[in-house]
Amino acid sequence: MTTATRSRAGDIRLGATLFAARALIRLSGVLGDPFADLLRGQENPYPVHDRVRAKGPLHRSKLGPYVTASHPLINSILRDKRFGIRTTDGRLPAAQVDDLPKLDVSFLELDPPDHGRLRKLVAPSFTPRRIERFRPAIQRACDGLLDELDHHDTFDLVTQFATRLPLAVVGELLGIGEDRWDDFLRHGAVIGATLDGVSSVGFAKELKVALRELHVLFGELVEQRRADPRDDLTTALVQAQADDKLTADELLNIFGLLAIAGSETTANLIGNGTLALLRHPEQWAELRDDPDLAPKVVEETLRYESPVQQSQRVPHEDVELHGLTVPANSQVILLIGAANRDPEVYREPNTFDIHRTDGPDHLSFSSGIHYCIGAPLARLEGDIAFRSLVTRMPKLTLGGTPKVRRSLVIRGLRSLPLRAS
Repeated sequence: MTTATRSRAGDIRLGATLFAARALIRLSGVLGDPFADLLRGQENPYPVHDRVRAKGPLHRSKLGPYVTASHPLINSILRDKRFGIRTTDGRLPAAQVDDLPKLDVSFLELDPPDHGRLRKLVAPSFTPRRIERFRPAIQRACDGLLDELDHHDTFDLVTQFATRLPLAVVGELLGIGEDRWDDFLRHGAVIGATLDGVSSVGFAKELKVALRELHVLFGELVEQRRADPRDDLTTALVQAQADDKLTADELLNIFGLLAIAGSETTANLIGNGTLALLRHPEQWAELRDDPDLAPKVVEETLRYESPVQQSQRVPHEDVELHGLTVPANSQVILLIGAANRDPEVYREPNTFDIHRTDGPDHLSFSSGIHYCIGAPLARLEGDIAFRSLVTRMPKLTLGGTPKVRRSLVIRGLRSLPLRAS
């Protein structure tokens, strides 16, 4: 069989698998399964979250997984050492499609001890004190992007600012040269879109190209740091590989993780927060009068429109939860976005309020050993972005209809047309 024939056969199998999965999800939705409706992607998932809550703290979907929207239960599971990311035989719980491009996001999908080993290598570069050193670079990137927007009466905040800013910061963090900058932005955007799921054969092909090209770019970066070490994260990781603390594949996968997780959360934080502020003009005015409220905007946006809406865990033994026995190696879906609007722990949870003081910490950066290592960076980028927007464009208004991404995992915008004056 020729390579072209194998490729066509793989495309056919992938297309058939995706079609069958969509059909099963549609059928389950018709039968009243709220989780199936979430899988289909919702512009407004919150009424569906209420349907999940109505089934109790934990229930089993017709599609198989156990599902919860409870903040206390989700927080408990994330901290429970009986739960992991993988099954007891080391596999990821979701069914793997052979013809689907594989995206390894490093220690996000690992359990101890490998998770701790890799996280320990990256953690020193993400302490709040170390991240604060990037404030001038983030401000320069922010100012540069806003300078470009000064020439436009209307612009799309998502594509022209929110998506580009965090990728610029990740590029600065890794030390990607300006000559490869456009390539990094283009391929990084494709890989970030995989968080919405791979829904077509055409996108799968695009993803294969992006993965291949980014591995080439990261390989070049590794060779540069071997020849010219610097005081940056890339050099530290290259040295760790030389000391046999991680493999070459693990090194490249960490770069991929930073490109995805380091951009998606922040891009959607900026887009979601800006839209929420413009829909609550009195709070936009408060921020305009006092830009030091920006950190509060960041935290309330993370709660109100959680960029990451869903996670999952796998019990490594039979676990009793709220009267249900959850068998070992079954999937437990954690609806983070629903937990962050749980009426049992938040007063008026569907209200955007930058002065909110009630309730526990939101779960947008997860909890437990998988708490987001890039949280300090995302918070700093969001802080600077909101300050800069309200200072440079105090009369910002909507310039069209926002377009929402339809995804189970990501809560964000595909476009946000704005008018600066």
